[in-house]
Amino acid sequence: MSAVLTAQAPNLSRSSGHLQCALVVDDKRSNRMILCSLLEQRGYQVIEAENGAQALELFGSKHPDIVFMDVIMPVLGGLQAVERIRQIKTTHFVPIIFVSAMSDDETMARCIEAGGDDFLARPFNERILSAKIHAMERIRQLNDQVNILYGQMKKDEELAEGIFSGAVVAGNVAMERIHRLLQPAEVFSGDVLLSAYAPSGDLNVILGDFTGHGLAAALGALPASEVFRAMTSKGFSPAQILGGINKKLHNLMPVGMFFAVQFISIGHTLEHLVVCNCGMPDILLLNNRDGQIKHRFSSRSLPLSITTDIDFTEAIEHYRIERGDRVLLNSDGVVEARDPSQRYFGQQRLQQALEEARGKSNAIQSIAHSLARFCRDAPQDDDISLAEVPCLPEILPHWDPRYLPSASGGTTAGEATDAVELSLTLTGRRLCDSDPIPLVINQIQEMENLQSHRRLLFTILTELYVNALDHGVLQLDSSLKASAEGFSCYFSEREKRLAQLDDGFISIRIHSQATSSGGRILLQVEDSGDGFDFSSHERGAMPDGTVPSGRGLVLLRELCDDVQFTAPGNKVDVVFSWSNANS
Repeated sequence: MSAVLTAQAPNLSRSSGHLQCALVVDDKRSNRMILCSLLEQRGYQVIEAENGAQALELFGSKHPDIVFMDVIMPVLGGLQAVERIRQIKTTHFVPIIFVSAMSDDETMARCIEAGGDDFLARPFNERILSAKIHAMERIRQLNDQVNILYGQMKKDEELAEGIFSGAVVAGNVAMERIHRLLQPAEVFSGDVLLSAYAPSGDLNVILGDFTGHGLAAALGALPASEVFRAMTSKGFSPAQILGGINKKLHNLMPVGMFFAVQFISIGHTLEHLVVCNCGMPDILLLNNRDGQIKHRFSSRSLPLSITTDIDFTEAIEHYRIERGDRVLLNSDGVVEARDPSQRYFGQQRLQQALEEARGKSNAIQSIAHSLARFCRDAPQDDDISLAEVPCLPEILPHWDPRYLPSASGGTTAGEATDAVELSLTLTGRRLCDSDPIPLVINQIQEMENLQSHRRLLFTILTELYVNALDHGVLQLDSSLKASAEGFSCYFSEREKRLAQLDDGFISIRIHSQATSSGGRILLQVEDSGDGFDFSSHERGAMPDGTVPSGRGLVLLRELCDDVQFTAPGNKVDVVFSWSNANS
């Protein structure tokens, strides 16, 4: 019978893709001799061990392809030896078959629990031995295929992650000034941190969290970043930017996937913060003295992509800030991080970490250390993302109107060579639903290609339009913004009056003249308001800059060649000129 079986048994050498080296572990020499003979007939190179301790040494030095392990042996038993073998990292699957005269259910269960893959009762049938070897070989081949596929997947992920980072992350600004902790649960992160400058010089920042984590969650980051940067660069408002991202993702992402967002916009004067929290943990504003929490901005909107019927204007919050304040953004992966006992990090520990960071310039480091101490070696369930944005001049683009190329002396009317005119009038509800500034700026850019002056023109036109809307049509008093409480009240009242607006108008007229040496743009903005006493704001009678009222007119006169009001004060004409040497 043995000879017949040997003739039928296939060669299991590594050269044919099968197992080659077998480790036989048994304290009885006779048992080893029988099993070694059968394995050698099947093409194995066999190595022997008398106990579990020798087996561990040979496993580490000879790297066998299969192990046959006795259960009860001196020095170190088979169960203990297998438990230690399974702790050794190997590059491929090594099956372990227990061989024992004890075949009761309890013994077999203990063998499998210790790390064995199969059990062979002694005295064993040679056909059963061959069948079990073939079964282990099939498992090994499948395991090798899985490892190959997994390795290829990891390479593809690393390549895709590089492309992804280049497309999504590389366009960020001010990252060297923003403290951050970005710790993905997998190669790809479902969290995304984006930053971009608006034409006004404001800094827009998004910390977003897509449903889940990994590649599937990260796929939405590419279209979200494209819309965010495109709309920010064109000067759209935070509510419009969020609306654009929401519409894009709603059309692309499957049902059940959404994008929770923390959005902040830090004004270029470092006095004004715009916040919108859509389904995320509280955004924290830390004061500039000791890092205590100054204000919490809780979620006031659904996450993006769930529905297009979201009015982000209602979720926007305005807050007055001071230079040196810090804004802390965080994803839910922070408070939901777990330790080996499955306890959550939670809000209380986050609060404690912030207390430990009081007086320090960086709260992220304290939170990171606290997370590491708490989580230890527990598996990470979700992406962990933190960003601390300081409200300091260093985070803003290097732009000061006083040091930009001179806006005066470029041309005179007599030098005009050709001209282009553009006019736009918004009435009634259009004043509430539309923002004409990006449209008008893009039209001017198309006409004159003044890329180097785009930010200046955006600032001038925004100041003119906002003055016309707020103080002309809506009749708001800017002195309300003198305090932090009044600042919030001002914008609350603004939203209230906009919601009730059903009449009024703002008209914008643009006359652009190109000349042999440059050109000039005449901007005229007229509103339906009652006007104001502009005689008190003539040149030489400007506010000192310590109060918010009137500072926009100071800025206009610094940037423009001429600023003229027409009685009763609801129409203003400004002139901006440039030379080719400076554009």
